Amino acid sequence: MCPYTFKDCFGRPISSAPDAWFDVVERYSNDNNKTLKRSTKVSRCLNLGSYNYLGFAAADEYCTPRVIETLKKYSPSTCSTRVDGGTTALHNELEKFVASFVRKPAAIVFGMGYVTNSAILPVLMGKGCLIISDSLNHNSIVNGARGSGAVIRVFQHNIPSHLEEVLREQIADGQPRTHRPWKKIIVIVEGIYSMEGELCKLPEIIAVCKKYKAYTYLDEAHSIGAVGKTGRGVCELLGVDTADVDIMMGTFTKSFGSCGGYIAGSEEVIKYLKYTCPAHLYGTSISPPAAQQIISSIRVILGEDGSNRGAQKLAKIRENSNFFRSELQKMGFEVLGDNDSPVMPIMLYNPAKIPAFSRECLKHNVAVVTVAFPATPLLLARARICISASHSREDLMKALQVISKVGDLVGIKYFPAEPLKQYQDGKAVKYD
Repeated sequence: MCPYTFKDCFGRPISSAPDAWFDVVERYSNDNNKTLKRSTKVSRCLNLGSYNYLGFAAADEYCTPRVIETLKKYSPSTCSTRVDGGTTALHNELEKFVASFVRKPAAIVFGMGYVTNSAILPVLMGKGCLIISDSLNHNSIVNGARGSGAVIRVFQHNIPSHLEEVLREQIADGQPRTHRPWKKIIVIVEGIYSMEGELCKLPEIIAVCKKYKAYTYLDEAHSIGAVGKTGRGVCELLGVDTADVDIMMGTFTKSFGSCGGYIAGSEEVIKYLKYTCPAHLYGTSISPPAAQQIISSIRVILGEDGSNRGAQKLAKIRENSNFFRSELQKMGFEVLGDNDSPVMPIMLYNPAKIPAFSRECLKHNVAVVTVAFPATPLLLARARICISASHSREDLMKALQVISKVGDLVGIKYFPAEPLKQYQDGKAVKYD
């Protein structure tokens, strides 16, 4: 299939905040999708694609006024690196706040989530070191590991027993050719895998790492803020002591409605990174309004704004995610991932089904993200649904009705369906 034929399914421009509903700019093509031109029309669509897990991406009664005040005080950018003139009082406050939130001694923040992985790993690891990475880790981890110069080994996705096999073999063999002991061994996993929606088997992986004295690196890009009783991620959800995780990484682009990322760890590690990491030394510091957005959103999550909106948001994202996943499975869709995860991929498999599913959903004003090669294997195409605390039950019901109808049309209900009924206001409602 020529990639031009479904180019319109990707990169759709929006013209509003990525809230539960947003405006999608309509496009047209005069050359079979080789080039796409924007029209003046917009469609109001239900947003099932943005990482707006807690609903902070839109205007917020607590966060937005403080962000505006910060914009007036500090301007949109520091126009400098952290080690020159780019460290404000906000940056120092943010690092202390993040360290306290994730329950680590210290933290360092960066202006981009992707760079947080790709720039940190080459600083932590180098020649004579061993990186053992989950087979489905994010591209930022893959590129960071490759750039480090360390030896890289991969273990089967989320299988602690295979991780143990790899560790035993590598420790026994040592470094290539010389067979000397490894200088450092680090195991890298994600809290929630972004294309699978699965929770990491963290307690079992921590136990294996402790047994073989390997360091652990946990990427919580999709889990921090979104899961756990107080939004502190998979460690809180799965009952893992954060002291057992050596390096904790996360981003502010999902649950906090901002940009950038962080690394949290011991004071010695963070001090070392501040002296050596190129993203800290040469990259422009995180925008002050973005830093204020993160601080304010964490205060809401913790209830420090004087309300219980944070607890309500966390309860709502769990409720919405588990309800939506359960209903999709009842319809006969193959849905990957675990309960409590706001990421739920619906398997399409055949790449030819991508444009059909995406376009039909858009016709019914439901915006979905479809994922194809090279982000996934060629024959494992999927639609990745991201649920938000800002979605109402009516929003989810509409989405289920549309996805059920489109699923029948495209032919992606791979399992027998249960009776598709849902009771609302005492009346039985059929999805299709």
